[in-house]
Amino acid sequence: MNHEHHFHYRDDAALPRRKLSVVIFLNAVITIAEYIGGVLSGSLALISDAGHNLSDVLSLILAYAGERVSAMRPGRRFSFGLKRFEVLIALINAISLLIIGMYIVYEAMQRYMHPPNIVPGIMIPVAIIGLLGNLISMLIISRGKNANLNMRAAFLHLLYDALSSVAVLVTGVLLLFVDLVVLDLVTSIVIVMMIVWSSLGVLQESLRIFLQGTPKGITADEVYRSILSVEGVGSVHGLHIWSVSSTEPFLSCHICVDRSTETVDTDHLIREVNALLQQRYGIAHTALQVENTEFCNANTCCR
Repeated sequence: MNHEHHFHYRDDAALPRRKLSVVIFLNAVITIAEYIGGVLSGSLALISDAGHNLSDVLSLILAYAGERVSAMRPGRRFSFGLKRFEVLIALINAISLLIIGMYIVYEAMQRYMHPPNIVPGIMIPVAIIGLLGNLISMLIISRGKNANLNMRAAFLHLLYDALSSVAVLVTGVLLLFVDLVVLDLVTSIVIVMMIVWSSLGVLQESLRIFLQGTPKGITADEVYRSILSVEGVGSVHGLHIWSVSSTEPFLSCHICVDRSTETVDTDHLIREVNALLQQRYGIAHTALQVENTEFCNANTCCR
């Protein structure tokens, strides 16, 4: 059996953590400003945006922790390291967004029955501050947004909060000309829709990884056929493809050599299969068991 473990450690791991710390501070300031501005202006949309920004702060703090923990080296107790921690954090972030969204809907219903007085003169400048802060935050972490699921979740928080700040700003301008409190409530619901939308993709991807589903972009049947196409491979069974983290797919399988061939260099066969998996599917972590005879039966089945 061949076990290949190619663990990659980012030398620049401190760089995204430094960026995250700056963005955390910036968004904490925005959250406080928007909440105070929402209370003073009576705008639920602004308070909703502050709640969304609070989720940004929590998301970024957890992302920071996730980056640190996920970078820990494998050991005897955790042979894969703690790479799946970043997926756990992304899952927590997605669930927290849904909870915040439900609270905003409840508050909107209460305010619809008891409309408050809204002061656009306070609402507009605070919304501008929130928008600028989110744009700066997005710019800071934009290069690393696709590094892993955790960073993608953090970037999505910022993106949708920037969009919600735009919605709040537009609402504030409209309220300067028309006295319709319902506009503020509609904007709040729009923000909720963005919150839910931003969380569902991350939630789905996190659950797929936890449930050890086939990585996104990889089809098990196609991988199976590709391995069979390698010269010297007679059959393949016990094929499993999963992810430990959002960026590292793993594969294990049993390969029975082609019996019509007199001799098969198993080391060469393993190298060929690994090269194919790496080049075609980006799978660098494999555990391949090569068999001269298929000895897996009903009693010792590799499922």
